[in-house]
Amino acid sequence: MFAPLIISSDDSFEKHLNKYNVIHINMIDFLNNGDSIAENLDYLSRSLIYEIKNENEEADCFDQDDLVTLLGDVFAETGKQFIFIIDEWDCVLRIKKYSADDRNEYLNFLRNLLKDKSYVALAYMTGILPIKKNGFNSSLNMFSEISMISAGRYAEFTGITDDEVRALCKEYSTSFEDIKRLYKGYSVKGISIYNPLSVIECLRNNKFSNYWTSTETYEALKVYIQADFDGLHDKVTRMIAGEKIEVNTAKFQNDMTTFASADDILTLLVHLGYLTYEAFGKNALGRGLVWIPNAEVQQEFINCIEDKGWEPVMKAIRASDELIQDIIDGEADKVAKGVEICHEDNTSMLQYNNENSLSCVISLAFYSARKYYKIIRELPAGKGFADIVLLPYQKSDKPAMVIELKHYKSADTAIRQIKEKHYTGALAGYTDEIILVGISYDNGKGHSCIIEKVRL
Repeated sequence: MFAPLIISSDDSFEKHLNKYNVIHINMIDFLNNGDSIAENLDYLSRSLIYEIKNENEEADCFDQDDLVTLLGDVFAETGKQFIFIIDEWDCVLRIKKYSADDRNEYLNFLRNLLKDKSYVALAYMTGILPIKKNGFNSSLNMFSEISMISAGRYAEFTGITDDEVRALCKEYSTSFEDIKRLYKGYSVKGISIYNPLSVIECLRNNKFSNYWTSTETYEALKVYIQADFDGLHDKVTRMIAGEKIEVNTAKFQNDMTTFASADDILTLLVHLGYLTYEAFGKNALGRGLVWIPNAEVQQEFINCIEDKGWEPVMKAIRASDELIQDIIDGEADKVAKGVEICHEDNTSMLQYNNENSLSCVISLAFYSARKYYKIIRELPAGKGFADIVLLPYQKSDKPAMVIELKHYKSADTAIRQIKEKHYTGALAGYTDEIILVGISYDNGKGHSCIIEKVRL
């Protein structure tokens, strides 16, 4: 099974190959075998005892009805250690609304089974959540945690990379650019990766669609982003508009019930796969940036905010198709009016009033442009940074756009800055025609817009 993979080249490969007993448990299979967590764990223990006895009939065991004792005696008798593979280890914390005492009982079970036991060669657990932080049970410290926040040396293996996707697209005659736009965008220790499930299902079905999300996590997203912990709605709106948001992941309690701030919910959404995370540096101590990774997940956020409380955001998104066409048609007054409506409607959501706010409003107002364009904020160009640049995707017939924003300065000033700092030079090769858009906002005079078309 592992011979074709990178691990086979490691010096320890032959040393450990087929040298251990392996116990594979999917915890979801044992959730419904009783009315309490105690009954579930008793059923699991009895199932394992039955199987181990059948495999080791001749072993001399002191107490054949106690799982931990039985495992220790079998190891002492045979000299062969056990590898534990436990799938969905955290389902007890995620799926059923167990009490704190029930969760503690479950964590104690894992601790007593695995910690400091001579019969354990390796315990490998998969799930969504890191080990629960919970006083005494934090002694489950024998695990090295690999997560979307802290993947360490396993970063490149948490998803699939550009080279792997290119090879697959070539094999299946599929557009690499479309796959990249929909399914790439997760950042793990600075490595950009794709959602493996979505890529494989897309190639297998020969259809671009949303393959990743499930009912369980969708409902979780819907519930969590409706809770407006210390400005969460503002932060979600800004992420939908394409911004990255600062977060502190260190406070998260590693469950789906204990929330004290927006940071807790944003951190959970990273673990669920709805956001991606990048630390500020090696010594960031949980501080970094989060954002929505790709178009597939972006659509899930849109699906979730169609309900109550997000009407201004949805209104802007629905109007965005018309706004893009107004720019292409040179309808400057309509563009100014559309941006002004978007800005006014979302004033309560976006609690700041400057060019950053206006930039967020523009990104929201032009949301549907993502179907045709890659939207880049603060693109290095010419002698400075262009506020917003819209680069058309391959096979698109749309013109490239440079949008410059001004607060308390005229739209003329914005257009002049684009020309004087040669922002259009960074767009050479995308299209023959580039549309220059200057948008200004004055608290007293409202919004104004100037549109010019230039040819390279």
